[in-house]
Formats: sequence, C-alpha cells, structure tokens
Amino acid sequence: MALPETMSGIVLTGHGGPERLVWRDDLPVPQPAPTDVIVEVAAAGVNNTDINTRIGWYSKHDNAAEDASWGGTALAFPRIQGADVCGRIVAVGTGVDPGRIGERVLIEPSLVEAGGEMLASPWYFGSECDGGFAQFTRVASRHAHAIESALTDVELASFPCSYSTAENMLTRAGVGPGETVLVTGASGGVGAAAVQLARARGAEVIAVAGAAKAGAVAALGADRVLDRGADLVAELGENSVDVVIDLVGGPGWPALLEVLRQKGRYAVSGAIAGPMVDLDLRTLYLKDLSFFGCTVLDPQVFPNLVRRIERGEIAPLVAQTFPLREIAAAQDAFGKKAHVGKIVLDLRSG
Repeated sequence: MALPETMSGIVLTGHGGPERLVWRDDLPVPQPAPTDVIVEVAAAGVNNTDINTRIGWYSKHDNAAEDASWGGTALAFPRIQGADVCGRIVAVGTGVDPGRIGERVLIEPSLVEAGGEMLASPWYFGSECDGGFAQFTRVASRHAHAIESALTDVELASFPCSYSTAENMLTRAGVGPGETVLVTGASGGVGAAAVQLARARGAEVIAVAGAAKAGAVAALGADRVLDRGADLVAELGENSVDVVIDLVGGPGWPALLEVLRQKGRYAVSGAIAGPMVDLDLRTLYLKDLSFFGCTVLDPQVFPNLVRRIERGEIAPLVAQTFPLREIAAAQDAFGKKAHVGKIVLDLRSG
C-alpha cells in the first residue's frame, strides 16, 4: 500500500498526568530506514512501563527530565508511546525482503537496533523511540516477529510486553520441570503470564494475589494461591521454593528470601509495592542465592514466546478494551488494579 503522509495517534507531551496524552491527526507517518519495516498498528496493550515513563517514575533525581526514560536517559518529547503492538507490515526498507509486506507481526519491545543502527545499549519501544499508540509505527525488521495464529489482534497485543518479561525472568532463572516457583503480583499482566509460562515449563506454581482475584489466578494454572497479605514463611515454611518471580518488592520483600531453598534463584522486574527493600546480606551469601535483575530480553526469549503462542501453550487474558482515543480512561482503569490480565487499546474501533 502507498503510505499516507500523516496519521492519527496519541503523543506524550511531557512528564505528568493523563493530560499530557494528546490526540493528534497530523502526525507524520514514519519512513523506513534500510533495515526497518513499517507496521500498521491494529491493537496496542496498556502496561506499567508506559505509565511509569509518563509520570517520571524511573527517574532517580528530583528533576525527572534528567533520566526518566526506560534506559535512564532524558526522554524526548513529543513521544508516541506504546510497547505492546500487533499489526501488519505495510512497507519495508531497501534492505528488507519485500515479501515481508502483509505479514502479521508482534513487535519485540526490547530493542537492540533502531533507525538502521545497532544500539550501544538497548532501547524500549515507545520510550527511547516512538511506539505503537498511532496508526503506523517503525521498527527494525529483526524486532517484527511474524506470527501465525487464530487469535484476534487484540488478543495478540496482550502478549508482547508482559509475556516476554515473564518468559525472560523464567529463562534467566532457569526454571525447569518439577521445580516450585513462587510468583508475586500474580493477578497483573506479568504475574498472570508468569503463572502460565511456569506451568508450561512443568513447574509447580504458588501465586500471591489479592483474595478477590484468587479464583481467576487459580484458573490460570496456579497450584496454590496465597493472599498478598499472607505471612509467606508461616504458610510455606523456610527453604520451600526453588525460584521466586517477583514483581512487587516493598516491605514484605525479606520473606521472599527466607522461603527460597539453598541455591535458590530470585528474579525481579517490578516493584509495585516499593523499590526500596531491606536485604540481609547473610541470607544472600549463606544460602548461595542467585539474583537476576530482568529488563533486557535474552535473544531467544521473544522467538520462544511466539512459538508458545502459535502452539497454544499459553492463552491471552484480555480484561478490557478501549479505543485509542480513550487512552486516559484505559490507563485509569489499569491503575485501579481491579482487573486480571491486560487492558488493550483497539486502534480499529472508535
């Protein structure tokens, strides 16, 4: 198809509240670098990263403008956010096989190439570069993964960020059959994904979630669901789990290390209950624990995720959909945490 000159979408105009998200009909349609593809966006998920970037949560300084991008640098405005994208390739750069045009793709959100260049440090789609909250988006061909699935575009858009984050954590921690895995924040997007993906690996899963969501989490495949206010040591006993997949942090964090067995593994990619925790170094070294901070995806993670989706090993969990114009309402619903799974923006509605 011949690309139009302009498109509609949402731009982030600066750090702050939802009023910083502005609808525009005059955005320039991106043009591909030689190794890029242009994707017509069908659906895009809502996730913590987009909201945290907007409010400047990633900054470690008083002035969020200094380092509030996902990569710890200043964010350039206006920025089109949106890390979770399903769509179809409609144009390619001169170095990309034109046979890719028409492919249905999921975009890998952790980027090692952008603008035709390999990156010195990874970028996040929709943070250091424009993402999917618009009609068209540009990404390196290597990061647009073809997928064959009967799932809808909205269902597929629920996977990229949450499920690749969860798959990366499980991969880094080396979770295998027969192991016991404890997942915190199990009703959220990444937590729900981790429950499913750990089960797909043959692990026994203990999930932590609010009581109101316990039934939904159990339906995902958790063998046991504990209330998020539970005393984990009293419920599970010391040295009882092989791996902790943590998305919560906060004041209850020390108990996670107490329930880990000798040579247990702890993987983290979120801190929704607070980023500052108390660590007794004696627990860390006397139990020979291994810690994994998980952000950048290992190279095999996203292709493995796509294959799992195609084989039907994991199922989408879409809690609610909104038109793109209603992104502020979608992010408000996301922040209330009353849902299980993902909230997705349907770019072909409204």
